[in-house]
Amino acid sequence: MMGRLRQIRMIYVKYEWGNWMYHGRTSWPQAIWFLSILLMLALLDGTTKFTWLVPPFAATLTILLLLPKSPIAQPIPVIVGTTLAASFGTAVSMIAHGPIYAVLAALAMVILLPLLRIYHPPGVALSMYPLLLHTNIWFPFLVVLPVTLIAVSSCSVLSRLSKNWANYPLPLRKG
Repeated sequence: MMGRLRQIRMIYVKYEWGNWMYHGRTSWPQAIWFLSILLMLALLDGTTKFTWLVPPFAATLTILLLLPKSPIAQPIPVIVGTTLAASFGTAVSMIAHGPIYAVLAALAMVILLPLLRIYHPPGVALSMYPLLLHTNIWFPFLVVLPVTLIAVSSCSVLSRLSKNWANYPLPLRKG
């Protein structure tokens, strides 16, 4: 009886909800990598200035770990898309600040980044930060660019060293 219920449940999950459910797992090396990068960011200078950056970078790391074959996880969208979005937000912050301008910057990035084929969702969030938190003019290059470079390069190296890690990044060309 119990075996039959399990079989029915598996059929239900496979055919009814299977496309909506994520079936991967995070390994211990991946969890340690995730924690290390976020702790580095959170402890960057001992103030709360950079702690606010942890959520979008946590989203970036999650995408790199769990969706490594997705176009939004590849190095160019992660590094260039996110840095460009933060740069756009910084440029707008030289003229104005506030939530309305942050929303407009996010909207601009939702439109522009896919057109440029460098869409990375956390980049949209990072375009809002300069308008909400009054970051300095070098924010995209002193914070966003280095953290995304560290995340992408370390993920790439670890994917080659650990058998529990999916291959990352995808090759530039098929073949």
